[in-house]
Amino acid sequence: MSGEPRTQLGDTKGTGGAEPATTTVRRWALALGAVASVMAALDTLVVSTALHTIRLDLGSSVEELEWTVNAYNLSFAVLLLTAAAVGDRFGRRRMFAAGLLLFTAGSAACALSGSVAALIAARAVQGVGAALIMTLALALVSAAFPAHRRGAAIGILEGVTGLGVALGPLVGGAVAEGLAWQWIFWINVPIGLAAVPLVLRKLPESHGPDSALDLPGVGLVTAGSFGVVWALVRGNPAGWGSVEVVGALLGGAALLAAFVRWEQRTPEPMLPLRFFRSRAFSAGNAAVFFTMASLFVAVFFLAQFMQTVLGYGPLGAGLRLMPWTATLFFCAPVAGALVDRIGERPLLSGGLALQAVGLGWIALVAEPGVAYGTLVAPLVIAGCGVSMAIPAVQTSVVGAVEHVEIGKAAGANGMMRELGGVFGIAVAVAVFSGTGGYATAEQFSDGFTAALGVGVGLALLGALAGLFLPGRRSAPAGSAASAPTPTPTPAPSSAHDDAAAPAEEDRRDRRVTRSAG
Repeated sequence: MSGEPRTQLGDTKGTGGAEPATTTVRRWALALGAVASVMAALDTLVVSTALHTIRLDLGSSVEELEWTVNAYNLSFAVLLLTAAAVGDRFGRRRMFAAGLLLFTAGSAACALSGSVAALIAARAVQGVGAALIMTLALALVSAAFPAHRRGAAIGILEGVTGLGVALGPLVGGAVAEGLAWQWIFWINVPIGLAAVPLVLRKLPESHGPDSALDLPGVGLVTAGSFGVVWALVRGNPAGWGSVEVVGALLGGAALLAAFVRWEQRTPEPMLPLRFFRSRAFSAGNAAVFFTMASLFVAVFFLAQFMQTVLGYGPLGAGLRLMPWTATLFFCAPVAGALVDRIGERPLLSGGLALQAVGLGWIALVAEPGVAYGTLVAPLVIAGCGVSMAIPAVQTSVVGAVEHVEIGKAAGANGMMRELGGVFGIAVAVAVFSGTGGYATAEQFSDGFTAALGVGVGLALLGALAGLFLPGRRSAPAGSAASAPTPTPTPAPSSAHDDAAAPAEEDRRDRRVTRSAG
């Protein structure tokens, strides 16, 4: 591959190998991936703490509030696999930069919105940009680091993303209370405009292994996912037995079944179904679905509880959620490093069990007049739990495939994350609407308690899925005799030649650090 630079990330187009990234490229990939991820994370949680202010300012209902969150999640979720496919085909760096530009434009449109309908539409545009950003950030970082360092790199990525999570409620509350809620979106504009030229200058271009875009696959998975997610977000206002919801769900399921059949037949699938033969990939994606479903239940309702029931302003609510949100910044890097030493299973299942304990504790004590100090310990426990789980599950999924196919694995992982978030909010809002409301603090507290019970159940399902992850056993350094790799691609003969066979080195590192138990 003499014609390609040695700083190439992942696989050069049309080849089966992967050039090793230099230390400088790794640092830039991690830094820029983290900045972009912070933007997306900040926006999700900034909106969560501003929901109360937006509801009063725009006169929106709870269903419309749900759409200000789910419009973003809807376009995000249905385009994640497509984002991975276009990144592999047209260049991950190029499409990552395009995603940043689109996200920035969507943020400006949100800030300029004069009605809840305009805000929802602009949030959908943001979601399209976020699909490119989040999928390709994980793909670029995962491809830049060898297997034995990937868990730590992903932990750092998630930890820095946790800065956005930690600052989201605080920034959202401060801006909504001190200025206006529109300014929570203006924050993204200078960050995005500064990041794009750095991406284009500091990161080399990289492609996936496919030479053509799987257009039928893109169409089927996009339309099928849209039908399923539409049914989830419309189930509460339209009725779960309505023609609209049932038709969307059945139509989406049929299109996804057609997508599976197509992927079995096409020579260059956008999501190779052989990935699912790996327990690490299958169980990891199931676990991340329930992880994010549980997390988004808490994200949607906790800030509203602080304001509606306990009477704090947006800034006060954001400050009081810091014991929960700040844990991701501190715990995720440590958890990512531990993944490389002890494996994903104990951190994933143990972390989600802690999240269930924390959310369950809050549900038991939540009532009008509860002292804030009573909530601190369960907030910390829930935050530490999810901070342990997220790096573990992402390392499991991207480590289950060959180095050149990391983009596809990241797309599938991202899609399951967002589908989980939409599912969690849809179910929790349905339970909240059936047991409580906004009329009084007591009514909200009743619905909030029931909704958090949904979050507890989802976290426990994620912990159960995590138990199916493969374990790890020790192996001599450099051994190639451990468990087989997830795919049967033959290894090059000169496995110890870094320049000639980095793909084999990556597989050997994965055997040492990630053998199935």
